[in-house]
Amino acid sequence: MVRKTQPGGAECGVTILETMVAVAILLVGIVGVMSLFTVAAGQNKSQGEIATRTTEYCQDKMEQLLALSFADGATNTTVYPPQTSGGTGLGGNMAVNTTVGGTDPASRVSGYLDYLDANGNLLTSSAGAFYVRLWSISTDSTGTLKTITVRTEAASAAGAGGMAPATTLVCIKSSFL
Repeated sequence: MVRKTQPGGAECGVTILETMVAVAILLVGIVGVMSLFTVAAGQNKSQGEIATRTTEYCQDKMEQLLALSFADGATNTTVYPPQTSGGTGLGGNMAVNTTVGGTDPASRVSGYLDYLDANGNLLTSSAGAFYVRLWSISTDSTGTLKTITVRTEAASAAGAGGMAPATTLVCIKSSFL
């Protein structure tokens, strides 16, 4: 290696050994940070996938409920395909300002909830459920509008400490066609 000499005899420059040590230290730091980026990217992808599924499953239930007639009080939508009896439908002929069902995870109302596994398959009970869908139906002061609220939530987040994704959709169905 050629070194330049400054006036007065002092040398300047960097040796190959000093360069190699600096590069080695830099690589150790970069590898450590890159592993964090890999973990973060994987967690974000998984969390996004779960959040997307909650929205998709929420929309599926909303479409199923909106397809029922306004006065339907018997269709069982907790099974697939829906059965014409044994369920709650859209609450039937409800009194004004009434709500049936519920979307509060703490108070689940039978007939107004169903469970899905991690792949979105409908389950007959909460055993093995990864998603839960809850819904409620409310009438307005005239009794001619029903507000349908569907909430789908995942059982857990895609990482330690994260919040489990949930989606809530609200639609209105009228008795007038």
